[in-house]
Amino acid sequence: MTDINFKLKIGKGTASFSIPKQQLLYELVGINRAPPEDLAAAYRYALANPIDSPPLSEVVKPGETVVITVSDITRSWQRNDLTLPILIDSLNKAGIADKDITVIIAVGAHRQNTAEELAELCTPEICRRVRVINHNAWDTDNMIYYGKTRRGTEVSFNQIVAEADRVILTGGVIYHYMVGYGGGRKSILPGVSSLQTIQQSHIWAMEKTVGNGSNPLSANMKTDGNPAHEDMMEAAAFLKPDFIVNVVPNLDGDITGIFAGNWISAWQQATRLVDETFGVTIQEQADIVIASAGGYPKDINLYQSQKTIDNAVYAMKQGGVTILLAECPDIKDPAEFFDWFKYPDFLEMEKAVRANYLISGWVAVRQLEYANQGTIIMVTRKENIKLARQAGVHGVATMDEALAMAYVKCGNKSPKITVMPQGANTFPILEK
Repeated sequence: MTDINFKLKIGKGTASFSIPKQQLLYELVGINRAPPEDLAAAYRYALANPIDSPPLSEVVKPGETVVITVSDITRSWQRNDLTLPILIDSLNKAGIADKDITVIIAVGAHRQNTAEELAELCTPEICRRVRVINHNAWDTDNMIYYGKTRRGTEVSFNQIVAEADRVILTGGVIYHYMVGYGGGRKSILPGVSSLQTIQQSHIWAMEKTVGNGSNPLSANMKTDGNPAHEDMMEAAAFLKPDFIVNVVPNLDGDITGIFAGNWISAWQQATRLVDETFGVTIQEQADIVIASAGGYPKDINLYQSQKTIDNAVYAMKQGGVTILLAECPDIKDPAEFFDWFKYPDFLEMEKAVRANYLISGWVAVRQLEYANQGTIIMVTRKENIKLARQAGVHGVATMDEALAMAYVKCGNKSPKITVMPQGANTFPILEK
């Protein structure tokens, strides 16, 4: 019997294992694309030749104040440390002084990033040159109200963003299990929105009827008819961002696509590259799916690693097993995530989420929905095992333990196995 050996990322290291060759159903890896030979040159070209927009140098005028949104530490894979200095230098050449530039970390309802994390995201030099601050969704005194969307969302944005002469969005685009794709409008909502705005908009990711859980229209790859996405787009249009620069990674995590210009159409072009790169067609679902979140920072906590579980479940048979590789050094972050699991059953949790909607509550609802579809096993730190159990996840310390448990749970001595080395990004599309 021939075995196939695998080495998948977990945290800042790797985990090795092997499976019998005849049991491997798929290794889902998408289509890799080479990064540009000169990232700085490619980035400058995108700024000068944008999509449906004048060049950045013509968008801004000397003496104007400019706010740049940057994603938080959980999305450091976007590599703003490489690109933000280029963007700011380009603004300088267009007549915008460092003193008139503010970088705001679009944390949404996530925690505030530390000074060390700001330096990691933006580089220490940029932190010295320009003002770099965290958005605070709870700071209601420093929000500007814009009005309501058609669905009734009361839209308020960070005052610094609202009062800037120009707003430039940066970000990265991969699949997103609530609003179809990341990037684009997410830099505004939830990025720099008030907590109330975030809560009212994201509640559309729940079904209308209590007891029915999450809305199936709020899912990977879905934008048309996705009420959460559509409400976010309408809210973001209140702000009218002046320019966007979104990047798309390749399978190795390198920036491969740079999309600059109009905040809607440039982002939409980025989503098409995501489909070409990470959308993978399958004809059959597996008994066992083994998925790496892709290592740090995508497996920084269970909350972020759940995107990998979501993708893996699409490749898993009903009643099957998903093995997630996620170190989760900050498993308790965000603090309120595990609080949702104190309720005695799914219905009571769902009622509580609807009564005080937070994204962490929706994520908790989804976590229990995954557990109802099959067994979720997580290879993680030993100290995380007990806490993971509260979220319906079987924590283990090694791949050997995970595979032994998976064989027992799926009840098949020769199960079909699918491996997903980049599970956070790769989206299995079942052909019907």
